[in-house]
Amino acid sequence: MKYTQLGRSGLKVSRLVLGTMNFGPLTNEADSHTIMDAALDAGINFFDTANVYGWGENKGRTEEILGTWFAKGGDRRDKVVLATKVYGNMAGDDPAWPNHDKLSALNIRRAVDASLKRLQTDHIDLYQFHHIDRSTPVEEIWQAIDTLIQQGKILYAGSSNFPGWKIAQTNETARRLGSFGLVSEQCLYNLAERRAEMEVIPAAQEYGLGIIPWSPLSGGLLGGAIRKEREGGGSRTTVGRSGSGLANTAIRAQVQSYEDLLDKHGIDPGEAALAWLLTRPGVTGPIVGPRTIEQLESALRAVELELSEEVLSSLDEIFPGTGPSPEAFAW
Repeated sequence: MKYTQLGRSGLKVSRLVLGTMNFGPLTNEADSHTIMDAALDAGINFFDTANVYGWGENKGRTEEILGTWFAKGGDRRDKVVLATKVYGNMAGDDPAWPNHDKLSALNIRRAVDASLKRLQTDHIDLYQFHHIDRSTPVEEIWQAIDTLIQQGKILYAGSSNFPGWKIAQTNETARRLGSFGLVSEQCLYNLAERRAEMEVIPAAQEYGLGIIPWSPLSGGLLGGAIRKEREGGGSRTTVGRSGSGLANTAIRAQVQSYEDLLDKHGIDPGEAALAWLLTRPGVTGPIVGPRTIEQLESALRAVELELSEEVLSSLDEIFPGTGPSPEAFAW
């Protein structure tokens, strides 16, 4: 496994991030533990989750699965850089409980204690804001975060799904208050969805944030979707993040060109999509969410895969990037 710094922090993390969103809803506890053991054995030390994972009535279940895995001992917790998130409503839709979501100081305090209990640990290494909160002053958020840091409950703060201007505002406020600020941004970024290149990634680089792409295979579109569809296994791979996926003629043509290119070079599509992200400026490592050991093994091969300049150039032709702002839309 290869390692890198998380943004401007002193924290060293693996170039692949183990995403745990499937643990609970799609992968049972025993299999989840097996995958985490295999990931750790392979050198992946960066695990990502969120308090809402498990979804619906089972919100929090994914954190609980990580907690029972940590409780097995064997230095599991000490070896892992643990990241979770706060923002989503953990109390349901009952209007009588209006303070169980978003980023108020009250909810941050409540949410971190609940996550620590589910995770069976005394601290969270990276505490991420899952979404921007348009109602809470940034000064209040940093006051809450700095208190948690002083208490030893968290070490670093990161953002997720933030626009470029919010990254700037959040870190400028931190600077004014004497806080350390954000060290990472977790955003939607892959070959088929490159809008983050316009402002999110430039802002993150300017402020020293490591980029953690989620949905690196675009909901399965970049994982050999047409081939799997042809083989009768494409029911989960044809929708993609856009919603229409392979039902969209233009998207289908792009994906077909993508698969033809990689077939020509003997490269697995899913591994190529991950390897491409590892070449992108500012990227710490993509989040991989394996449901099986086989999917984890495929992701691990991507770390060693070196794409030629010919392949990289062809990928840009098939999935052209936007380029940074303002050139992306003004010139």
